[in-house]
Amino acid sequence: MNNDKPKSFCGIFGIFGNKNASLRTYYGLHSLQHRGQEAAGIVSSNQNGEKHFHIERNNGLVSDVFHDLPNLIKTLPGNAAIGHNRYSTTGSSKSKKNIQPFVVNYRLGNIAIAHNGNLTNAKEIREELVKDGAIFQSSSDTEVILHLIARSKLDNQIDQIKEALQKVKGAFCLVILTDDKLIAARDENGFRPFCLGKLGDSFIATSETCALDINAAKYVRDIKPGEIVVIDKESIETGVVKSQWITEKPKEKNHCVFEYIYFSRPDSHIFGAPVDKMRRKLGKILALNHPVKDADGEKVLVMSVPDSSNTAALGYMRQLAKMGIPAKYDIGLIRSHYIGRTFILPGQESREMGVRVKFNTVKGVIAGNTIVVIDDSIVRGTTSKLLVKLLKEANPKAIHLRISSPPILYPCYYGMDFPSKAELIANKCEQNIEKIRKELDVESLEYLTVDEMLEAMTDHSKEDFCTSCFSGKYPVPINDKFNKEEYDK
Repeated sequence: MNNDKPKSFCGIFGIFGNKNASLRTYYGLHSLQHRGQEAAGIVSSNQNGEKHFHIERNNGLVSDVFHDLPNLIKTLPGNAAIGHNRYSTTGSSKSKKNIQPFVVNYRLGNIAIAHNGNLTNAKEIREELVKDGAIFQSSSDTEVILHLIARSKLDNQIDQIKEALQKVKGAFCLVILTDDKLIAARDENGFRPFCLGKLGDSFIATSETCALDINAAKYVRDIKPGEIVVIDKESIETGVVKSQWITEKPKEKNHCVFEYIYFSRPDSHIFGAPVDKMRRKLGKILALNHPVKDADGEKVLVMSVPDSSNTAALGYMRQLAKMGIPAKYDIGLIRSHYIGRTFILPGQESREMGVRVKFNTVKGVIAGNTIVVIDDSIVRGTTSKLLVKLLKEANPKAIHLRISSPPILYPCYYGMDFPSKAELIANKCEQNIEKIRKELDVESLEYLTVDEMLEAMTDHSKEDFCTSCFSGKYPVPINDKFNKEEYDK
């Protein structure tokens, strides 16, 4: 099925000082499955001088790759591990060579790396390394970091990692496992969420707090933009991690606002605030500025496109009620969570069947009502159009569509996998919302503006966010050698 939503990046998890490290990593990756469904991998090691890494990686969901859970600790022994859920933003999604974590052995020992994000100058660095004799095993930008570390002339691994990260640009959250340490590093803009947790004496670094919750671990703090956190045996003994900056302490943040809108789980706490709270506020601001009334004074039915829009729809309905507009919230769409990934073939008829397999209407709820459908975003518009067609079969009085983000006009170069600029419905319709409304065939269509969206980010400064996919303002310059053709054609 053609999933007409932005694809999320990847999920990463690292743990140090736990006898069940690989099992804890499995559960962490399971809770981060929404961040990548193509492949999964875990690397484990005994931090007792053994200097041997154990690795298991394959295509598929976490539960498919690690299907022999009772024997997981036997196949991946050790008290330290890192894991990765993959959604490819660079590199072929079909090649098993691109499945992370990547592992190498070089002059200072073993090193494994898992990466969430996208490097904007990877192509340029790769070309320079190849000219200098480097041989790459994958097409992933993450391998560039490993080569930079391995080719460093410095004699300390932390210094090597720091030197490598000073050369790359773009978005990255990294968990790096060495023979005696777990290192976590985040880019200086802080594009992606990344946090530090504690489970007993052991430390965890992971993409979202939901991966801490599943392990009954305690959230300690966010890993700061531009920070390198070093966890070793001394950290386990003292309960304190070591920290340093990639360059100097950053003065600005550029958090990806889409993490709040769509990517992160609603039960996670990212960028210093609960995702659920932010989505409810987005719904509230949407209702304040773009309300819907029933023409006959009846209650409007507010419903979400499940699941990522559920809390925004609740916020929308409650704000309408506060404004004196008769409204009720109900479940008008049921989403199937048991969909295979490859049974739908390309083509219009198959795409329509894909929507019907994924969603079904609750006709008794929808029939005869003015419905306000809350969705978090529209990318190509193909799924939205088919969803409206499906809703009309349930005989509503009218369909109004409200979007809890602005129109998507530009590609993201920091890891988010949008289609090319020409495929975005807002550009196909010449950035004319009335044309989009006619294309989707609804009574009305309204989006949040960029300013309205940022108004909902109450726990932050408006300057804390990257809005490049809406505004075209890129906080990190895009290198000329970066492969923009796939985005801009």
